[in-house]
Amino acid sequence: MDKKEILKRVDHTQLKAYATWEDIVSLCDEAIAFKTASVCVPPAYIERIHETYGDKINICTVVGFPLGYSVTEAKVAETEKAIADGANEIDMVVNISDVKNGLYQKVEEEIRALKRVCGDKILKVIIETCYLTQDEKIAMCRAVTVAGADYIKTSTGFGTGGATLEDVRLFKEHIGPGVKIKAAGGISTLKDLEAFVEAGCDRIGTSRAVGLLRD
Repeated sequence: MDKKEILKRVDHTQLKAYATWEDIVSLCDEAIAFKTASVCVPPAYIERIHETYGDKINICTVVGFPLGYSVTEAKVAETEKAIADGANEIDMVVNISDVKNGLYQKVEEEIRALKRVCGDKILKVIIETCYLTQDEKIAMCRAVTVAGADYIKTSTGFGTGGATLEDVRLFKEHIGPGVKIKAAGGISTLKDLEAFVEAGCDRIGTSRAVGLLRD
């Protein structure tokens, strides 16, 4: 598979708690050089990235990350601030406890609330598949679709497991036609990257893609 085709689907990611500004600069410079879809960064760095790089880079950030159990009002405030600071894409974590309690309508309402804030900017919904049953994953496909989000995303990369091809195939079967798929977590080889793109992922969240493809 053509390397450029893979890279244009990559959200080049640095979400470690101890990420320094030097780490972020390296990430952004690589993203520009290799033309990745975006950089996915901690919210605290959005404004500085935007001031430093302007329109040269597409900024993605996370909300309710990584555990998802912030109240909806806090997630809305995070989203508003991220967009005001210069983010174009939001990766939110659902309230996993609500999912486990079967409160799918509540989860749907939260997704819808964040999409209202995002407007024409992209909202990706992380459902953290490693904690969910098959039926819960299917329910989340429906919730993401009905609530009008742009993407369903497998994982935070901070849970007990990451993306699997089986989950991507399940998503394809149950999401609506307007919803795209992002895989993240544990995607660490060129073979992985190719497999997830071929399986139908429009985006891949990883810190390793540039390193694997730079040569």
